[in-house]
Amino acid sequence: MSGQRDYTIETLVNHVAEKLPAELCDINPDVTISSMATLQLAQPGQLSFLANPSYRKYLADCQASVVILHPNEVEHFSGGKIICPQPYIAFALLTELFRKAHAAEAGVHPSASVNCSAQVASSASIGPNCVVEAGAQIGERARLMAGAYIGAEAIVGDDSVIHPNVSLGQGVRLGQRVEIHPNAVIGSEGFGFAQTPEGWLKVHQLGSVEIGNDAEIGASTTIDRGALDNTVIGNGVKIDNQVQIAHNVQIGDNTAIAACVGISGSAIIGRNCTLAGGVGLVGHIELADNVHITGMTMVTKSIGEAGSYSSGTPMMATDKWRRSAVRFSQLDTMASGLRKLQKGQPKD
Repeated sequence: MSGQRDYTIETLVNHVAEKLPAELCDINPDVTISSMATLQLAQPGQLSFLANPSYRKYLADCQASVVILHPNEVEHFSGGKIICPQPYIAFALLTELFRKAHAAEAGVHPSASVNCSAQVASSASIGPNCVVEAGAQIGERARLMAGAYIGAEAIVGDDSVIHPNVSLGQGVRLGQRVEIHPNAVIGSEGFGFAQTPEGWLKVHQLGSVEIGNDAEIGASTTIDRGALDNTVIGNGVKIDNQVQIAHNVQIGDNTAIAACVGISGSAIIGRNCTLAGGVGLVGHIELADNVHITGMTMVTKSIGEAGSYSSGTPMMATDKWRRSAVRFSQLDTMASGLRKLQKGQPKD
């Protein structure tokens, strides 16, 4: 159904109800919805949702024909409602219907260069100016958009989508239903050098990159190939734009990584973890499953227990920050003075 533009409310509710409890309230089920919009901008004929209570203030003036609401929020909106205990997940499910997806025709564009030893499924689509090198494999219904480069012996799994100007290095292996967004580079040379008296000696990276099923890689993200073993990205991993993943990193299933994260070589990240924007990890450390790192945190040692971890200092007014910065430099002296005072006190 992807790419269609008009649905009855009943159709939308039934689509959500395949995964979540959902019911209609105060609306004709035959009303037609053509698109989705925010609470602030929605107009009649559109659908919106409320997932964050801080946006409740927009409900009173919302013009949407229907709004997805948690049962506890129903009283705050007088118009048509889809009542669901998880409004954001319901919204996510419905975006599939309204997504403007253009079906790709199977076949190889005349401007593409496909090596004679490459294996391309008859149902795959190879777009303009793509390059598919020797021994590469392109799976059933896979789609390579304009300018994609698939290195020698690389594998693109069934139903995967490679957006424009993506580069897959030699031997990179993608599972099924992987999506890689524009300008991402998968399997670039890992940053390996040995220092000698004469300067830096390059350590050639002999591994590659493996990406599991249902992973998604954001625009301009870089994943380096391994030095000996492969860099491994698990099933269902979601990686945002402009993330740097160094050689031999391992990322467990269903972990999500936000933009501008930097992960140093040989770090191991468990399953179901989240790394918020700007997080940095030093190399050769390990994070347990279900570890959640807040934004701009610098992780300098392994984390063995699930939970949320943070570092750094939150924003404050500049004058307060300057005073605090002065105190940071005085902490060692203050701690030393405190220890001396404690030594002079009688024991309990």
